[in-house]
Amino acid sequence: MSKEMPNTGSGAEGSTHFGFEQVPESEKAQRVRGVFSSVAQKYDVMNDLMSGGLHRLWKHFTIQLAAVRPGERVLDVAGGTADLSLAFAKKVGPTGQVWLTDINHAMLSVGRDRTVDHGHLLPTAQCDAEKLPFPDNHFDLVTVAFGLRNMTHKDAALAEMRRVLRPGGRLMVLEFSKIWQPLSKAYDLYSFKVLPWLGNKVAGDADSYRYLAESIRMHPDQDTLAGMLRAAGLDRVEYFNLAAGAVALHRGYKL
Repeated sequence: MSKEMPNTGSGAEGSTHFGFEQVPESEKAQRVRGVFSSVAQKYDVMNDLMSGGLHRLWKHFTIQLAAVRPGERVLDVAGGTADLSLAFAKKVGPTGQVWLTDINHAMLSVGRDRTVDHGHLLPTAQCDAEKLPFPDNHFDLVTVAFGLRNMTHKDAALAEMRRVLRPGGRLMVLEFSKIWQPLSKAYDLYSFKVLPWLGNKVAGDADSYRYLAESIRMHPDQDTLAGMLRAAGLDRVEYFNLAAGAVALHRGYKL
């Protein structure tokens, strides 16, 4: 497997990673858009198959740790099919507000339709996490689940998320991370053999799920990402390993 180091933001000379491939920064967003446009309709089914349903427990843990209260304002960045948005909508109640955002139109459409089907008319916005269209100091909670690793300039996106948080607000980042070393060989076998096979059989797209496996390897590990949250101006940063570190939940506060 590739031994390239994780890229925490942009690469040299205006290049960045798309999986293990180096591409111009201006090209990455379009390439990522193609991946998620391709898999949007099968996204939830594939999540269940890939994780054996564990993604639901990881998201439940995130929701519980977020401790959202009635009346709060929540921003779900790269919210996709709206798992977190729907859960938060139930908790903030009619006096609160939850925004569902995603840069990808196909994913946002699936999420928007799902919220309507569940009886929640949530505001939605198709937007880039590096340029959030919201005022400073506005939200009590910002979340991003399995979306940060696809962003070209992660440092800029984290700074934007902090900007829109009110003082005392918290940011929560749920993302794939570095698995416990003794499990790495088995995890590599699963990631680079089984995932593309599943993607081909279920979603008709092996390449997108090969990119998924590669993008996980290029994403910063737990301690590096914690440092990035601190560099973005967040305090009291901590993380929680899930599934032997295959996934980690980071939390930081704007003081």
